Amino acid sequence: MLKLSEKECIALINKGECFHAEVEAGAFTVKIDEYSPFVCTAIHNGHRLREDLQNNCRLTDEERRFAEAPFTADMLSSFPIVLTGNDSRYEYDLNRPKSHSTHYKTAWKKPLTAKQRNESHAKHESFYNVLSALVARLEKQFKNSIVFDVHSFNYQQIEADTPTFNIGTSQIDIERWGTACQNFEKQLNKIELPNIAVRAARDEVFQGRGYLIAHVNAHFDHTLVLPLEVKKVFMDETTGELYPLVLEELKGGVKQAISETAAYFMRRFGKRKSVRNVDLLSSTLPSEILSLDKSLYKLASNVATLKYINPVNIASERKKFLARKGAVAPEFSYKQLNINPYQFREQLYKLPVSNIMDADIQQLYRHVIDNLATKIDLLCSIGTDEFVYNSLKYYGQPDKEDIANAEFLLRAPAIEGDDEEPIYDAAYAVKSFQKYADDWGLKCKVEKSSRIVAKAMVNSARGSLMINKDAMFTSKELVAFAYHELGVHMLTTVNARSQKLRVMSLGLVGNTHTQEGVAIYSEYCSGNLTLNRLKILAMRVIAVNLMLEQRDFSMTFETLKREYGQTTEQAFTLTTRVYRGGGFTKDFLYLKGFRDIVNLSKTTPLDNLLSGKAGILDLPIVSEMVERNMLARPVPLFELKHKSTPETAVIDYLISAIR
Repeated sequence: MLKLSEKECIALINKGECFHAEVEAGAFTVKIDEYSPFVCTAIHNGHRLREDLQNNCRLTDEERRFAEAPFTADMLSSFPIVLTGNDSRYEYDLNRPKSHSTHYKTAWKKPLTAKQRNESHAKHESFYNVLSALVARLEKQFKNSIVFDVHSFNYQQIEADTPTFNIGTSQIDIERWGTACQNFEKQLNKIELPNIAVRAARDEVFQGRGYLIAHVNAHFDHTLVLPLEVKKVFMDETTGELYPLVLEELKGGVKQAISETAAYFMRRFGKRKSVRNVDLLSSTLPSEILSLDKSLYKLASNVATLKYINPVNIASERKKFLARKGAVAPEFSYKQLNINPYQFREQLYKLPVSNIMDADIQQLYRHVIDNLATKIDLLCSIGTDEFVYNSLKYYGQPDKEDIANAEFLLRAPAIEGDDEEPIYDAAYAVKSFQKYADDWGLKCKVEKSSRIVAKAMVNSARGSLMINKDAMFTSKELVAFAYHELGVHMLTTVNARSQKLRVMSLGLVGNTHTQEGVAIYSEYCSGNLTLNRLKILAMRVIAVNLMLEQRDFSMTFETLKREYGQTTEQAFTLTTRVYRGGGFTKDFLYLKGFRDIVNLSKTTPLDNLLSGKAGILDLPIVSEMVERNMLARPVPLFELKHKSTPETAVIDYLISAIR
């Protein structure tokens, strides 16, 4: 970080240059990623005392922190322009006029000297000179600007019921800016915190009588200051102990509330009338995100589940199993894991995620890291009794609703014309899929394989579509699988590789559920989703449930044949899919993911789920990053929107009935 004088800092602001710097020997910090029409300040965040004052201070660290506002800068870390006070308010209080800023007389063993006061007053003056230069710059550029002046307050000794967020309005021109105050209160009330009832209010605890708003009001006519006091629910106000989970949620909630209010303010009072919150956030990828992303990808790029989970001896074990008429379960062999799980987890949790300033992007990476730690447990237990429990932890298991949906589809009567015989072999399919790839401009190989269980599967590492050498396809399947495998799985693989952030190739949390859901939905969009296909997905749910209940390969194989009418080949394939590794629960996610994507498509565009291996959980921040140009905007190969036709009426009805 740069170390600048007040004059150097102001010179950069006047030139419109972006920078991060400590100013006046670190008295305060200025972060400007982009020039947006709003500023966030955390003037009581600091705890520092210069050496000559430390020796004279009668207060303990805990007593000083009690009156300070620690972690308020953390709440504002997502924003492009932030001014943070690093010195303790006991040295000089930036929310008091300069002449009164050093009047905490009870804090000192002996009165401050004139020299000591003058040094503190100079830093106070320097802060306001920089703030004034910044506001002047923003008013010139945007006409009107807004300052969010964030503090925190102690509440345990207050007998009244206090709000979580208190906006002080006593110095605000309500006739002029009142709608912005109302909007801010409304946005704050939307914040959700773990195990805490949230309430925002105005002037209940503090009335906003501080100096920062007074200073800006006195010098600027086109800037609104919103003083905000946050209840110290994110920490123990007495000991200073932090509650990290509350702070993490608070950071995300405050980011949303402030950016939405700033966007509203600019629409109402600015030059532009179509401003979104994402338009006011930084559009550059900071070095700390790029550095972390690179390290994460280098560490985890080899952790591909299906690479290790698919047995290497499927063909020979199928032959033995069927020759013995299912009497003895197959003995599958697997590729050896070439990763040290202990070192992997250790390195994973050493990655400097806390360096990422944007609250939501930081959370996205935390989700991925936690998910990878669970994934390595899954891979390390392949072929053992522990595998099924790790699979349950990673993928989950079908619930009563999932099983009911599967049974509903399996009981649906056949649809006329839906029982087409598969007549196209793997060689024909390779040519058909390659033509689709070429027509869609996808540079990939399509080739036959003897080492996959499914009919077709994208190998992301090789950038190729693998076709089971023994598979047979119907004409509708050729279209549906092209949309599924190429139109979604291959496209998201290609798109992920084009992103600056490699995390989109690693996969976000829930990407299996989401990507398979989108892929099945694409079959639906193509008009070639058949009842037989839905029944295959339903049978996978049943197979997973049977595996969890029976824990016996031969028994599940026989149950699928006897009670569900599966052929020998179908039953073997289904049973192998769910028993590989020792009990693999992933297969129930296809139908569940499809249902969830169908429901999501009714309210939300799906295109951004194609930006890489994305998941529904992090779709809001992925979409925000696309809008901020941090991720390349994906272009679908076809419209991801189902259109009903007379031919799809029965399928449409069945899908609408899935809960």
